[in-house]
Amino acid sequence: MSQKSFLGVDVGSVTTKLAVINETGEYIDSVMLRTAGKPVIAVQTGINMILEQAKETYEILGVGTTGSGRQLAGALLGADIIKNEITAHSVAASIYVPGTQTILEIGGQDSKIIILRDDIVTDFAMNTVCAAGTGSFLDQQASRLNVPIHEFGETALKSTSPARIAGRCGVFAESDLIHKQQLGYQVPDLLYGLCQALVRNYLSNLALGKEILAPIVFQGGVASNIGMVKAFEEALNLEVTVPENHQTMGAIGAALLAMENYQFTRIETKFKGWEVGDFKFNSLTHECNTCSNNCEIITIVQGEFENSAKSPKDIKGNIIARWGGTCGKWDKAE
Repeated sequence: MSQKSFLGVDVGSVTTKLAVINETGEYIDSVMLRTAGKPVIAVQTGINMILEQAKETYEILGVGTTGSGRQLAGALLGADIIKNEITAHSVAASIYVPGTQTILEIGGQDSKIIILRDDIVTDFAMNTVCAAGTGSFLDQQASRLNVPIHEFGETALKSTSPARIAGRCGVFAESDLIHKQQLGYQVPDLLYGLCQALVRNYLSNLALGKEILAPIVFQGGVASNIGMVKAFEEALNLEVTVPENHQTMGAIGAALLAMENYQFTRIETKFKGWEVGDFKFNSLTHECNTCSNNCEIITIVQGEFENSAKSPKDIKGNIIARWGGTCGKWDKAE
């Protein structure tokens, strides 16, 4: 007997997450893998991973996608609903940590803060420009200090006298870290000093002017770092909650949105089926010179097309999605 379920997919610049929930919104399973610059392959691999570790057959009633690659994932899978990360993370946090008023989210390449009141987003801010405070920056510095990233937090908590590191900019933070290392600071002091610097950066930029109230939920890959959790709690003087599935909360939120959409519409899902993990997809990017906008158009094709194809007119395969234009000339829904 199959389990009626909903699938959520969160395609980010660093990682891709997939999550499955049942028809009452309870978490069933999830996977996370590196996007590695190939979102199509990441989504398909994730689909196959979910299937491989499934303990029962999932009957998908709805699919939701989110993240920077949400449009692409939606086209590949046949998503019923496509939503931004702010909405997805907010829905997941509100369901799994009732009464959530502040969400701190730090991923591999960006960070964001979301303010909720009565389960409604009232304010948010995103940082997609500066590397300081992101997971990839922590990865780099851990590697520099020869500390495995999974040991970063535990090592940082051993600090007795944290180094004061400049955290306003990733470049300055790295330079300051090297300088302090050369002065003889202990590794735990450098790591926790880095955590404190990144928290100061986050609060003085993203959270500037925002009222941070409890319950506070910390989501994203960096929430695995207990050094960062402690640094936030010290800076805010408030308890910070890290959900059990904090790394896949975006995907869980997308699945919850798909469930809500199905409950409201009762429309049959557009999901293409689990075999989508084995489909052959190709993409073509070209510049439209019809007007001065010179839009970059992205076309997704299911099937093969000639390598010599330079514009959508040359494509012989099944075009499943196209976007990127300003005027709508090239837009194509499935």
